[in-house]
Amino acid sequence: MNVSATLDMNSITEKSLAASKRPVIVGVGQLVQRDAELGDALEPLKMLEQVTRQAAQDAEITDATLAGLDTVAVVSVAGWRATNPARLLSDVIGAKPSAEFTTELGGQIGVTAANQLAERITRGETKIGLLAGCNNLRTLRRAIAIKRDLGWVKGGGPAPECIGEVRPGNTDLERQYGMETPPDIYPIFENALRARRGLSLSEHAQKMGELFSAFSKVAAANPHAWFPTFRDAAELTTPTAKNRMIAFPYPKYLNAILNTDQAAALLIMSESAALEAGVPREKLVYWWGGAEAVEKAWNSSERPDFASCPAMLDASQSALQNAGIQISDVDLIDFYSCFPVAVETAIRQLGLSEDDPRGFTVTGGLPYAGGPASAYTLHSLATMAERIRGGSDTIGLVTGNGWYLTKHAASLWASSPKTGSVPTRGLCDDLPSAEQDCTPRPVVPDVQGDAVVEAYTVVYGKDGSPERGIVLGAAEGGARFLANTPTDRGLLEAFVSSEQVGRPGILKDVAGLQQFEPA
Repeated sequence: MNVSATLDMNSITEKSLAASKRPVIVGVGQLVQRDAELGDALEPLKMLEQVTRQAAQDAEITDATLAGLDTVAVVSVAGWRATNPARLLSDVIGAKPSAEFTTELGGQIGVTAANQLAERITRGETKIGLLAGCNNLRTLRRAIAIKRDLGWVKGGGPAPECIGEVRPGNTDLERQYGMETPPDIYPIFENALRARRGLSLSEHAQKMGELFSAFSKVAAANPHAWFPTFRDAAELTTPTAKNRMIAFPYPKYLNAILNTDQAAALLIMSESAALEAGVPREKLVYWWGGAEAVEKAWNSSERPDFASCPAMLDASQSALQNAGIQISDVDLIDFYSCFPVAVETAIRQLGLSEDDPRGFTVTGGLPYAGGPASAYTLHSLATMAERIRGGSDTIGLVTGNGWYLTKHAASLWASSPKTGSVPTRGLCDDLPSAEQDCTPRPVVPDVQGDAVVEAYTVVYGKDGSPERGIVLGAAEGGARFLANTPTDRGLLEAFVSSEQVGRPGILKDVAGLQQFEPA
């Protein structure tokens, strides 16, 4: 063999090796079960099987190829007590994977799992992988209401490896003062960010409405959306009997909707495995990189700055750096959108404008497309893959966040392979957070005297009346405090009628709890 032929063979080998480790999404499946009667509703395993087979059909692969899966990951499914969902799903599709995964709970975990599965491919540990998840809370809650056992399949064998860290999202002290769920806590961040931006209450409501009205417009055109209905800014932000205030400043239409039955699946392969399986080249969507980060101040009440989210920017900027691009190079964006503040923070930190012509969702967002617990970002990734396929040299960014702007993940996908270095995940060396004070500020539980509000909300009852004010701020000397306001309705109504960030007041002990009385 002459030298030229040897060089040609080496070149072919290098290309072959690169293709064998290029992660690509090859098939996607989505399911929405809006109107099923309780007796007809699919259980989690059936939903997962259905979207998996849809993904295989989308990829145009055979049943034999599907049965050859070597890695299966199932995002944690709320309320399903199966020991090993990945094994159960593998069994029904006839696969015998060598690697099985479940995940922790969290809105970021779908992106994290996709990044990790893609990275396994770059290391040669996976050739054909499946990532799937579902949410059955609508069916589950209806069954609980009438005390009906749904008889969902359990078991599956030994528990698989878990992606992510299982860690509580709240402290006992936070729960004591009413910081228990996302609708209680995200409004606190929202009010702090509004004050930082210098917006009046009316200006802020208009901006939230305009931002999320654009989301609802996307959902209205999405066949997999839970609420495929366009709503204008005024409808989203005006409290009514149908759109009652949940916690100031969020009426119901600005809250993620968890009470859905939805499922999604992604088939992720190496490029060479995909082509060998007969996947059409135009179906391939290439991974360009990703990253994950968590806030150093894990607990919501301990954030040094309620209007900033350092780890969110760390994750997004690291993912972009790993991909070798800037945010201006991205064509399609899906920011995690459980509440307006999550999107507003991402926009602000990445230096974007709220009227960016690219928009910030491909699905329609969690309040309208549906917020299926830990599985939402699988819908984001599936829809993003479909959109990328339709473009030329198209790059898409998907982000997720878990708990309370606590855990963050970002992932970049494109219509062509990444050139240069191998795609990777991980945080870059020069993190943006290095320029910020990220030190937690623990709550001092028994401080009294003069104090100033840094962030707050008022939580409402189902009858639309205000029930409890939650206040975080600085006591005299700078100690962080967490308190409730008095429950007087007149005081609470006044509390939400004007800006309270920066408001002075007095901290008192009332029945063993901190109470903030505005000055």
